[in-house]
Amino acid sequence: MSQAPHMLHHLSFGVADLARSAAFYDAVLGALGYRRVFANEHAVGYGLVDGQDHFCIKARARTQAPGRGFHLAFGAGSHAQVDAFHTSALLHGGSDNGAPGPRPHYGPHYYAAFIIDPDGYEIEAVINHPPSSDDARERAAHTPSGE
Repeated sequence: MSQAPHMLHHLSFGVADLARSAAFYDAVLGALGYRRVFANEHAVGYGLVDGQDHFCIKARARTQAPGRGFHLAFGAGSHAQVDAFHTSALLHGGSDNGAPGPRPHYGPHYYAAFIIDPDGYEIEAVINHPPSSDDARERAAHTPSGE
């Protein structure tokens, strides 16, 4: 029996300034463990395996982010990755749309951060399972004493 394909093969955003958006997504997706898997003068793709992008940004003369109700949630491996995603986004031209933290109204283990990217797309980083002891140690290592 063959394994069912993933529901989505890839998703693309049109962006006004490819270099600006690539710098933004290099930082925020890098914080989640993803990387560039291809790039050319018109597009940059992100994922885990060369040539197999799951998210792509494409240069377009006129772009418009979808309206309210649309957002893209990227999977995180730890609470610390969600925190790093948010920090990286703010340092690279994103706008805060919800600080990292628990979202109990989405579920008992839902931990997320929300950002608006430089082109107006609403994005999220999320982990939705109980934190591991490794995650707790990683968060403690990145938290200044006294907090």
